[in-house]
Amino acid sequence: MEFRELECFIVLSEELHFARTAERLYLSPGRVSQLLRSLETRIGGRLLERTSRRVRLTPLGERFLADLRPAYDGLAGAVTNAKAAAREVTGVLRAGFLATPTDVVTGSVRAFERRNPGCVVELVEIPLSDPFGKLRAGQVDIAFTLLPVDEPDLATGGALNNVSHRIGLSTRHPLAGRAVIGVEELASIPLIGLCGPAPRFWHERIAPSVTPSGRPIPLAGRVATTQEGLTQVALNRGGMLLCTPTALQHHRPEIVFVPVNGLPASIFGLAWVKARETAAIRAFNEAAEARAGVVESLVA
Repeated sequence: MEFRELECFIVLSEELHFARTAERLYLSPGRVSQLLRSLETRIGGRLLERTSRRVRLTPLGERFLADLRPAYDGLAGAVTNAKAAAREVTGVLRAGFLATPTDVVTGSVRAFERRNPGCVVELVEIPLSDPFGKLRAGQVDIAFTLLPVDEPDLATGGALNNVSHRIGLSTRHPLAGRAVIGVEELASIPLIGLCGPAPRFWHERIAPSVTPSGRPIPLAGRVATTQEGLTQVALNRGGMLLCTPTALQHHRPEIVFVPVNGLPASIFGLAWVKARETAAIRAFNEAAEARAGVVESLVA
């Protein structure tokens, strides 16, 4: 039996007027009549009598209403409660992060938890080589990621930062003592790339294959995580590009991080599965964006 038919009958029994019923349900009077006829056909008897002067319940309609009302009210209450629960920001929110929880990550978590004391954030590391796997598997609810994201099933928030790149090099590398490296010079530095199921645009973001002028950049090898990559760097097997905040958190005596001029800015943001968006996810993104706006105004 269709819920819409039952809802129509309940409202008709209250209004005893087809036009007012239609107005309450945002339907046409003709559609109200159609729903009533369909319900009466299912039941096998008339529930309402309609004359030119009035509409009234038949004895069968009065009995059906008495039996239906408690169940209908319970169902409507369940829907109302579910909608209210969906708007609540409580429980645990699992947030994925890449490599190292930088200030963007920890600052966003603190901003969210201040706004929503009934919800706790659990941080889960995401492998660099598979940035969206845990999102799609439901192992995290929202993830910090590099923007833009070109994945149709994922939604993204706004930019949370806009920072430069640095390249990690072994202290034995010929360019390790440089104050800055130009982007075209990457053609002479084999880069550590990624293995795994990350989409092509992600591989290009981590280890671009050409310079802006089109010169090929050699590939030194492929790794799954930042730590694996930095180990290869320490062994002087190639360089690894990182955003400046991440690079500064990975200080090692055998590695230097040299600024790179000419690369597009590294932009951090949040991503989540569109079909699983919740009030908590929206609230986390809002808190992170608000926190980013405050930080930007302070820096400016």
